[in-house]
Formats: sequence, structure tokens, C-alpha cells
Amino acid sequence: MKAGRAACLLLPLALLTGCADLSRSRDLGNPRVSAVTLAGQVCSNCHGFTGVSVSPNFPNLAAQTPEYLSAQLKEFRSHGRKDPAGFRYMWGLSRSLTDEQIAGLAAYYAAQAPASGLPGAGSPAGRTIYLEGVPARNVPACATCHGAEGQGNATFPRLAGQHRDYVAKQLKGFQRTDDRPAGAVMQTIAHALGAEDIVDIASYVQGLPGTAPAR
Repeated sequence: MKAGRAACLLLPLALLTGCADLSRSRDLGNPRVSAVTLAGQVCSNCHGFTGVSVSPNFPNLAAQTPEYLSAQLKEFRSHGRKDPAGFRYMWGLSRSLTDEQIAGLAAYYAAQAPASGLPGAGSPAGRTIYLEGVPARNVPACATCHGAEGQGNATFPRLAGQHRDYVAKQLKGFQRTDDRPAGAVMQTIAHALGAEDIVDIASYVQGLPGTAPAR
């Protein structure tokens, strides 16, 4: 009888010990869970284990600039970024992240190999806008901020190899809404773009090869 009682007492302890395995934890509210663990156990569900997303609904994060990733996670956490997909998924996921975890996630994804560009996806018209802009409409070259190879620059995100549908959705969001107030500069630029321009730009950047950024 005593042995059976002891076993019953030990069972909850064993369960608690198993749940305390921080290397497999999905507890977004636990500041002791490492960023690498969160990336593998939580973020990978949408963005892939190495930050290359299979679904165009979710952006590639691999080789993204750490400054941009940190800024976006903090925008989600503070509810400053409120595009529909953002508040539907990221508000809840980011609300308890610490600054240390955010910095760790940004560093983890920045260190991953970039997504390969989609062969044949490039648009000649998109290339012209990306590298030269549209002077007649005061649209600057995208390369000015995002780099000639789409590699990104500090808080200006990497675009090379990004999903066409995701890029187009973001440009339309800048054009039609105030859901991303931190991207005010893009609102002005996007308003001068036509529907075909957006498709052309998005197609072009998706076709850019996955050149790793210099750190």
C-alpha cells in the first residue's frame, strides 16, 4: 500500500519534470525559454525550421536583417503593427517575448541561409522599377533602401527570394491602409504605384538569387 502511494506521489513529479524541459518548451510566456527553442518549437510552424516558409502567406525570415526582425517583433508586441495577419497571429505570439528573446530570434534567423530565388520569376518591368524607380511619378528605386541585390539594409528588409504574394500584399497594405505606421515612407511610395507595378516588383524580387548579406 505504501509503495503504491509513493508511486502516485512520484507520478505528478515526473510529469512536472518532463514539462520543465526548456529545450522543448513552447511556453511563450516563460522568459527562460531560449530564442532558438522558440524558433524550432513555435515559429517553425509558419516560417519553417530555417526561416524559409513553404506557404506564401507567411514571409521568409532566413537571412533577414536582425534590425528589421527586432523592430517588427516589437511592433507586434506593442500592437503598433496591425495588419490583419499581424494581429491575428503575431499579437498573441509576441505579447510576452522579452527583449532578449526578440534579439535572439532576430540573430537566429539572420544567420540562416537565404531562400533561393524562384527561377524564371523575375519581371523585366519590375527590374526597371526596382533599380531605377519611376522618375515621372517620383518613385525612387527600391534598391536605394533595400540594396541592389535585395539583401536589405538595417531596418530596411531583405526582399530577395521573398514570396511574390507576400510582397504584393504588403505593398497593397501600404497603399491602402495605415496598418503599418512605422512604414510611413512606404505609404508615400506605394501610393504612386499601379496594380501592374506591384505585381512586377513582387515578381522581380522573388526571382532574385539568395545572396547572403554581409554582416
